[in-house]
Order: sequence, then structure tokens, then C-alpha cells
Amino acid sequence: MKKLVLALFLFSQSIHAEIEVYQFANPELELRYQTLTEELRCLVCQNQNIADSHAELAQDLRRKVYEKLNAGESNSQIIDYMTERYGDFVLYRPPFNVKTLILWLAPVLTLLIGGIGFWSLLKRRETNTNEQLSDSERARLDKLLHTKSDSK
Repeated sequence: MKKLVLALFLFSQSIHAEIEVYQFANPELELRYQTLTEELRCLVCQNQNIADSHAELAQDLRRKVYEKLNAGESNSQIIDYMTERYGDFVLYRPPFNVKTLILWLAPVLTLLIGGIGFWSLLKRRETNTNEQLSDSERARLDKLLHTKSDSK
């Protein structure tokens, strides 16, 4: 009996899930809706767009996009509204400006710093291999080699 109650409880959560169905006046409006919901990031999930997210905030954002499209607003007006309200983080492709400068430059700077570090490591290794032995070091090395070979 306990297993049956547990199974019903677990499956009741998925039954509660709601499927959103929006009616569009024309296919162009539906395509704009799909494009916009794929370009906007879910602020709860962060690595999902609002089209794929099941979070309540994503549902609200999808509904808001639908309402604004039906109100006749352009894609740029809807995106401006979302960024004004939630910041540039709501966009998967944030604009290049002072606030997002580090976001755009971080990969380039990381590669540049890594490349400089790798180059300096190679140069240091190259200078170490090019060093010549002094006469006294060479004599000592020969002596060590001869004593090792004599002992065998």
C-alpha cells in the first residue's frame, strides 16, 4: 500500500504540469514568438532559454512575449522591455558595451595570457638546453662516467 501511495505522489507532480498553448493570428507572429523565446535566457535556469525552461518565471516571460506580440510591438521593443526590466543577462547574446566588456573580452584575454605563458615556458626551456658545460664541469662529468663504467 505504501508503494502505491508513493507512486501516486511521484506521478501526481508530472500530471500537474501545464502545457501552454498560444493561438497566433498568423505563422509570422508564431515564428517571431519562437525566435524571441529562444533568444531570451531563463533567469532561474540560466543555461536555458525561456522556450525550453519549465520555471515559473520562464512561463511568465513567455506569456509576456505573447502579449506584447499580440499588442503589435516589434521584436526590438520586446527585447528592450526585457533588458530594461531584467538587465542584459536576459539576452543570450548581450550587446557589446561598457557593462558587458569583460564578458566579451574574457575569452580573448584568457587565450592571450595562456599563449604568453606557453611562449615564455618554451623560451625558458630553450635557453636551458643551449647552455654549454664549462671545462671543469665537463671533466667532472667524464670522471663520473668513467667511474660508473669501471665499476661494472
